[in-house]
Amino acid sequence: MVSAVEFVLAMAVASALVLATVIIHYEAMRLITELLPRLRIRPRLRIMIVILGVFFAHTVEVWVFGITYWVMSGPLALGTVGGHTTGHFFDFIYFSVVVYTSLGFGDIQPFQQVRLIAGVEALVGLLMIGWSASFTYLMMEKLWDEHRERRGSQRPPPDA
Repeated sequence: MVSAVEFVLAMAVASALVLATVIIHYEAMRLITELLPRLRIRPRLRIMIVILGVFFAHTVEVWVFGITYWVMSGPLALGTVGGHTTGHFFDFIYFSVVVYTSLGFGDIQPFQQVRLIAGVEALVGLLMIGWSASFTYLMMEKLWDEHRERRGSQRPPPDA
C-alpha cells in the first residue's frame, strides 16, 4: 500500500527531475550555440558538434534518472525495478535509457513509486528529443547556408 507521504515525495522527486533535465538540456544547447560561431572549422564538422553535444545532453539526463532510480531503490526505499535484472547500478541506467527513449523493451519493470518517475521520464524524454530535433534543424539550416557559401566561393566563375 502506497502512503500519501511516499506519493508526495515521489512527486517532488519527479518535479526536481523535470527541472534538472530542462536545465541540463537548455544549458547544453546554449553552450553549443555560443561555441559554434567561434569554431573555425567546416560547417559539416560543426553540425557533428551539434549532434554530439545534444547526444551528450541526453546521456547526462538519462544518467540523472538512472541514478535517481538507484537511490530510490536503495537508500530511499521508494520502489525498485524488477524482471530480468541483477540489481546492479547499470541495470538502472539501462532501464532509464529504455524509458527515456520510449523504447519499452519490458524486460525490466518499475515497481511502487518508481512507476511514477518512469512515466515522467518517458514524457520528459519525448519532449527533450523533440526539442533536440528542433534545435538540430535550426542549426542545420544555419550551417547549410554557410556550407553553400563556402562551396560557391570555391567554384570557378561560369564561362561567358
